[in-house]
Amino acid sequence: MVMKCISNYILPKDIDIFYPKASFRVYNQLSNQYMIHKKVPPTFGYILLWLLTLPTLLAVAQTSSTSRTEPATFAPKNGERILFVGNTLFENDLQHGYLELALTTRWPDRQVLFRNIGWSGDNVFGDARGTITNPPTPYEVLMEQITKAQPTLVFVGYGGTEAQEGGEEGLPRFTQGLHKLLDKIDQLGAKAVLLSPIPVFAADSPENLTKRNAAQRNAMLQLYASAIARAATERGARYIDIYKPIQEASQKVTLSDNGIHLNEAGYYHLATALEKGLGLAPRQETVTIQVAKQGASTSATAKLVNAGTDNSNLKFTLDEHQLPLPLPAEGKAGIDQERVLRVIGLKKGYYTLTADGNQVITASDKQWAEGVALSQGPLMTQAAQLREMIQKKNELYFHQYRPQNHTYIIGFRSYEQGRHVKTLEDLSFIITWLEGQIALRRMPKSPVYQLSRLQ
Repeated sequence: MVMKCISNYILPKDIDIFYPKASFRVYNQLSNQYMIHKKVPPTFGYILLWLLTLPTLLAVAQTSSTSRTEPATFAPKNGERILFVGNTLFENDLQHGYLELALTTRWPDRQVLFRNIGWSGDNVFGDARGTITNPPTPYEVLMEQITKAQPTLVFVGYGGTEAQEGGEEGLPRFTQGLHKLLDKIDQLGAKAVLLSPIPVFAADSPENLTKRNAAQRNAMLQLYASAIARAATERGARYIDIYKPIQEASQKVTLSDNGIHLNEAGYYHLATALEKGLGLAPRQETVTIQVAKQGASTSATAKLVNAGTDNSNLKFTLDEHQLPLPLPAEGKAGIDQERVLRVIGLKKGYYTLTADGNQVITASDKQWAEGVALSQGPLMTQAAQLREMIQKKNELYFHQYRPQNHTYIIGFRSYEQGRHVKTLEDLSFIITWLEGQIALRRMPKSPVYQLSRLQ
């Protein structure tokens, strides 16, 4: 409570050395109004800030052992029900499937159910979800959709729409709505993972998103991201900054087709940023095979099948603990391959790698010594098929919970086509069947690799 009150009246930027404006406005949550702050001398500011925060620092030291903290690494439990709720950021991934695929392949031995109820242009009050009838209100629709999903873990992706429409003046209302939403998630017995908004990209925009207004919009997005981070800290929830990694990746590859929304490459990078934010180890891995006259030796993740002295025809298996993420069709520049194979000591020439008899790639001895990325092969094919099933499952769920002719089936004109409600319910059988197929295909198969010298 002490820290909360202090944050309403004095912040590090109140001190001249941090924020050298003559005066500025700070929103006071207790009085529900903005207060004008005057610039204070640096020395006095440091002393005042130290005196005000000293009791809080002592209180934090006394209670740190009992404060709520998230574990460093996220791992879902068997039977976990994960929900994505937010704006366009989540809805647009329905056509790519990278977020769910990334989490599915990380734990192929666990049964985890995913639902995505992202809605383009939505905010924490569910305003974009409104129908022609009222009641229910848009917020009631949002609450109903979250409740029906029965989540145990909710990824919350809001703030982008509010930053654009509300600006700085709308920040208090957004913060209030965010806490109200998180209260509902708590009531359901679920945990929340809060995501920051993503930046806008002036360089990728074919329209009028200039560098100047892109910078202004990004400054507002960062302001809202800070508010989301504070809310997560106050509630002991996990916060993932996706703003910075997406911005950094955009310097290497085009992540958006309109400067605002992510394309396929953008969602590939978003999935990797999400994994990193959950404390998961990078997927990148280098497997090394050392060839010598006496035979060959391997790193821990590879095992020789024909251990002998015929180094022109190596057979081996790899420790396939998870499927890779299929690469986007475009924008592969700047993407670190998930697995690199190095074979050192080969005689001069070209060597072809096959997997279960199917050709994967051909490279020279020099290239194999430097490392060749395994960007294709049976595991990539399996992952691509799994991704297609995830996309199809999510498409069916989308049409089930959000039918196009909502008003005529379950709305105020349901007397006309309400008979189709049964059809929507029957989609659950297909969705469940697809989830069963996903469970069967998420465990990576381990092919036998063979590296042979071309004659």
